[in-house]
Amino acid sequence: MAVGGSRRARAARKRVRRMRRVENDLSAAEWTAVKAAWGGCAYCGASGVPLQKDCVQALSRGGRYTLGNIVPACASCNASKCNAEVTGWMRRKRLDERAFLLRHVEVNAELAPRFAGPAVAGSPEHDEVR
Repeated sequence: MAVGGSRRARAARKRVRRMRRVENDLSAAEWTAVKAAWGGCAYCGASGVPLQKDCVQALSRGGRYTLGNIVPACASCNASKCNAEVTGWMRRKRLDERAFLLRHVEVNAELAPRFAGPAVAGSPEHDEVR
């Protein structure tokens, strides 16, 4: 258990402050769709294992819990990646970074229209509809 002044407690408080400063808008429906689209761990492909939310761009590096930044990861990959930059980590682990990046773009292109909010007047999406 973390004590108020321990390193773990300070790190937890710092994470909470960092999370409050950014927009984190991943809904439960979006997370379910992301897991279904990937069909397993986005990094190693493991299926039939519990999946965790992993930020492609780590929270400590300015990432957020959003549809375009979250992928499902097995516990092993999530713990190993930690807050590393994804392509460098994949090279070190000898995983196919090109295949991951292409699949990430495909999944985002598939899911983004399904979860896009209504177009706001003045936005390019709204103006195209008119």
